[in-house]
Amino acid sequence: MPNSNAKLRRSPRSGQEAGRRELVSRSLQSAEHCLEDQDYGTAYAHYLLVLNLAPELKTSVKETFQFTLFKWAEELDSLARIQDLFNCYEQALELYPNDEVICNSMGEHLFRMGFRDEAAGYFHKAVKLNPDFADAKENFYRVANWLVERWHFIMLNDAKRNLTYLKAIENAVCSGCKSVLDIGTGTGILSMFAKKAGASSVYACELSKTMYELACDVVAANNMEREIKLLHLKSLDIEIPKHIPERVSLVVTETVDAGLFGEGIVESLIHAWEHLLLQPKAKNQDVSTEDHGRVIPASATIFGMAVECKEIRRHHRVETQEVAGVHLPNSVQFFSPTYAFAGSEETVEPYTTEKLSRIPGGYIPLTEPFQVMTVDFNNLQELKSLADRKPWKLNQTVTEGGMLDAVVVWFVLQLDDEHALSTSPSEETCWEQAVYPVQGLSDYSVKAGDTVVMEVCCQDCYLKIQKISFSTSECGMDCSDGDDTLSLGNEAELCNALAGLQTTSKQDGKGQVCVLESTEIALLNNAPYHRCFKAAMAKVLSSLNPSKDLQSMDVDGHGSGGNLQEGQSKSSVDVVPDPLYILDVSEGFSILPIIAGKLGPVKAYSSIEKEQHQAVLNIISEANHFPKETLEFWLSHLEDENVVLQRPKSDKLWSIIILDVIETSGLIQQEVMEKAAISRCLLHSGGKIFPQYVLVYGMLVESQSLLLESAVQGTEPTLGFNIAPFINQFKVPVRVYLDLSTLPCVPLSKPAELLRLDLMNPLLNSSSREVKVQICKSGQVTAIPFWYHIHLDEEHSLNTSDEFSHWKQAAVVLDKPIQVQVGDELVLDVQHHKSNISITVKQ
Repeated sequence: MPNSNAKLRRSPRSGQEAGRRELVSRSLQSAEHCLEDQDYGTAYAHYLLVLNLAPELKTSVKETFQFTLFKWAEELDSLARIQDLFNCYEQALELYPNDEVICNSMGEHLFRMGFRDEAAGYFHKAVKLNPDFADAKENFYRVANWLVERWHFIMLNDAKRNLTYLKAIENAVCSGCKSVLDIGTGTGILSMFAKKAGASSVYACELSKTMYELACDVVAANNMEREIKLLHLKSLDIEIPKHIPERVSLVVTETVDAGLFGEGIVESLIHAWEHLLLQPKAKNQDVSTEDHGRVIPASATIFGMAVECKEIRRHHRVETQEVAGVHLPNSVQFFSPTYAFAGSEETVEPYTTEKLSRIPGGYIPLTEPFQVMTVDFNNLQELKSLADRKPWKLNQTVTEGGMLDAVVVWFVLQLDDEHALSTSPSEETCWEQAVYPVQGLSDYSVKAGDTVVMEVCCQDCYLKIQKISFSTSECGMDCSDGDDTLSLGNEAELCNALAGLQTTSKQDGKGQVCVLESTEIALLNNAPYHRCFKAAMAKVLSSLNPSKDLQSMDVDGHGSGGNLQEGQSKSSVDVVPDPLYILDVSEGFSILPIIAGKLGPVKAYSSIEKEQHQAVLNIISEANHFPKETLEFWLSHLEDENVVLQRPKSDKLWSIIILDVIETSGLIQQEVMEKAAISRCLLHSGGKIFPQYVLVYGMLVESQSLLLESAVQGTEPTLGFNIAPFINQFKVPVRVYLDLSTLPCVPLSKPAELLRLDLMNPLLNSSSREVKVQICKSGQVTAIPFWYHIHLDEEHSLNTSDEFSHWKQAAVVLDKPIQVQVGDELVLDVQHHKSNISITVKQ
């Protein structure tokens, strides 16, 4: 009996185990059938059941489970079932908490939906789990630029700035300011200065989740986590006693940008004086400082200067009436956003920024520096009156003749009576200067003795300098726009004006506004770019349609077939050739389709998306006497705008497809090789992709500037505080938007070809390559700048580093400098992965 009882007790267990195995087996079979039928949702549910019932199968089904998860997530995303999508990833990460591929994929979905902080966490975890996981590294580098802006590194490496703030804070604390609030703490450095100076209570707030968490780590690493209270809040949301127990005697902040007010310092300090700070000390009042409030910085003086600068001009004014034979009519006036939104009710940054000491071609001062305004941060009434103050005019005498291209602005930040920081272009500073480009004038040439006139106001927390013009010294003539309609009151008016371009075909005496990004204006001004494309397109079209007209066509538009549209109209009706199809899918505003339309019997398609830009392109097309059917907008023909690359018609193929290969930042466009692969399948026999191939060039340099802009260099610049290891987690190996012509560096080698990307012949491509580089000057290799030669064909190429280029350059910054001597040879390992280039030095 005992034996039979034991047997009876074991039976249910063995039966349950058999049932479990049977259920697992059936679920696996069902999951496989569902995958065959592409029913990913049901397959995913089956795999969840399998993995919960049989955890021992995790390793064997891992890859299939990942595939199923990703396919099901794509479906959920397309159906906008966002919560279900994230639930699936959470379930997957419970099963595979240390799977870098799932972490990375979760991050990609979060990033696409705008959750950058959360995406960064998953990318960072994926990189920690597998430091060699290329997709996760590239994703993390991309999001790191959003989360921790590059100026953090530059400012933390600015020892002079750090020391000046430290001394001012020490003075305040020594004079009685014992409770301190740091607004916009960033890494927490100013809070730690306050605690080091002897403040009894220190509070710090930071809105960015990433920077708040970074500050927590930094403060803990410096053994101050119990002495500094960190708040993940905007200062405007801090309440007493909910967040801090009482009003503080000192607010420290560096929430200033190149234009001083752009990070909201005025609004923050108005709120602080009203709700968080003790009352200010009255002038000449002799009482203890700890009973009163104060702010560091105490005040600021803003300065300005009119300048001539070719680099600013070519990014904000179209300087030509003809581009590669295409006439730009006077009925269209191009402007950059800084002009278009002057006086707008929208909160749009009214200036760009430049480091004038490094701007290509330099600049020429046209006036003496002049004071724009002062502001007292310790005066609540003055701060409140800034937004209400009516615009005022400033007049400045021209001291040097030239082209009036911009008014540049900088400031002196007075931290206290003894300590100040200047952002002047003549100072060694971590700040850039604010640039207000001059646009909309009939003439820009000024002479000594003329007067530059401008209007100044503080609106939407920005310093605005607008309506810049000049009057001549001879007769007092005002060289201003003369058309107030161009100073649009708000964005709605701007859109109406642009929409009106569609029905405007004749010059009506008023210029029609077309607002382009500064990089798009620089592209329009890039004459070699358009000439090169025109010549290369003419060559392809001539080979595909060697008609008499096309063969006699001079590429510069001066040959006997100068206007092929006219030539076509004169031809016999029976001999009208079929048009050749050209597709331009380059990003932004492009007139290449119109240039192509002047080269023969073609049908050119533009991928421009904005209706306003389409209207402008139509006006240019009409002004160049194009038949309406010559130019069309490709996206209006597509059922699915996500599938841009497809046949022009079911029975037709493209003769030319123009791809955007290089971003203006200096990096290769995402997925360009995938687009090239699709494009090759859509080409007519003899058709071409432009560009046909790209050569990547680079050289070895020594550049202290690139080191300082890429990572915090130890504890010395941060005055002994341990910050570098934490913020350097967010450093990226590639610096973008560089100008090699003005980059402070010493070349240690000659330029070398690093890589070939062939869009027409993929067999010539290699994902990795070793390149030997000869050292021609002794020094320390700190970086490898790189740029591109873009070959439309064997005869026509563009160099992205030349002076006319609208492209910037990029550089790989080495983790550790390498000492080299003349005659040494370094081997570079060049990798190309999903449009990203990595360059490392093989030791």
